Amino acid sequence: MHRYIVCIGSNYNRKENLTFARQKLTESFSSICFAPELETEPLFFKNPALFSNQVVLFFSDKDEEEVRKILKDIEQRSGRRLEDKKEEKVCLDIDMLLYDNKIVKPEDWQRGYIQQSLSAFHSSLFIK
Repeated sequence: MHRYIVCIGSNYNRKENLTFARQKLTESFSSICFAPELETEPLFFKNPALFSNQVVLFFSDKDEEEVRKILKDIEQRSGRRLEDKKEEKVCLDIDMLLYDNKIVKPEDWQRGYIQQSLSAFHSSLFIK
């Protein structure tokens, strides 16, 4: 069984897209917990739209590549389109941060909102 920590984020139709992501992730991974949703300023974007971000913990017997495919499929099904990139509109972005004990995206892992969410995990604030 592998441990995964991912972050879901959206700056466009945030409520609907995060709800969609939570639903699809729950359907795909039965052992799943969600940190409280956080609102953050955009990083590296000129578009001033705020982001909603949520850190997710789950366990799966699927390998890293299989899980990445599932995450990308959920992004695409949310309506994520390449042409939205120009407008810096993010329907849904799902980033794998941790696979087992391997930090996959060190730069994201260190972000304040990620660390805040991980603290919530350690203090048992994750919700099913």
